[in-house]
Parts: sequence; structure tokens; C-alpha cells
Amino acid sequence: MKFINWATILFTAFTVILTIVFFGWWMMKDSIVFGDEKFDQVKWMQSAASIEKDCKRGDMAYDLQQHVLSKGTSKDAVGVLLGRPSYEDGNAVEYDLGKCMHVYHGLLLFFDENNRLINSRISSH
Repeated sequence: MKFINWATILFTAFTVILTIVFFGWWMMKDSIVFGDEKFDQVKWMQSAASIEKDCKRGDMAYDLQQHVLSKGTSKDAVGVLLGRPSYEDGNAVEYDLGKCMHVYHGLLLFFDENNRLINSRISSH
């Protein structure tokens, strides 16, 4: 009987710790996976057609999202800065980041009815 109680306590503790670690990683994964480099416009443009590296733009995505693109930026200004998007659908555009961590990712940007940036996120496909 004591063995079952200890096993239950250990299993519960393990589950709680594993949950905390997982959600901690999940909250910081974008900065860990996509935060290696500062945004460089020339490198961003050159990497668009590159096949040399799987995660061709991913290293700059976090810096771009957190420090370069600010809410309220016009869609035209984003286009001048980042070039032509890989995908466009109404008020959303997506820029291909490449295959990072064995999954294809994109930088998804959302614009309001006045073509002003309202949100951005790194998506996976």
C-alpha cells in the first residue's frame, strides 16, 4: 500500500515538472529557435531564393518580429522592407522562413482594414 502511495506521489511530481518544463520551452521557443541573428535586409532578400540552407530566414525572424516590425507599420513599408511575400490572403501575408527544426515555418503578418500591421507570429506548416 505504501508503495502505491509513493508511486502516485512520484508520478504526480514528475508530471507537474514535465508540464512546467514543456510550457516554459513553448513560451520561449521562438526566441530559442528563431533568435540567432539580427535582421539584415540584404541577407533577408538574398535568402529568399536560397537552397543552401534549410532554415534560410528563420535565424532573423525573432529579431524582425520583436524589434523591427512594430504595430501600425503600413503594409507598403513592410513590403519595401521585406520584399514580396510568399503568400498573400486578404489582410494577411506570409514570408517563407524555410525548414527549421524539421518543420516548414513562415512569418505571418496581419493587417487591419487600413493596411496597418496589427499582429505577427511565426507559424509552422
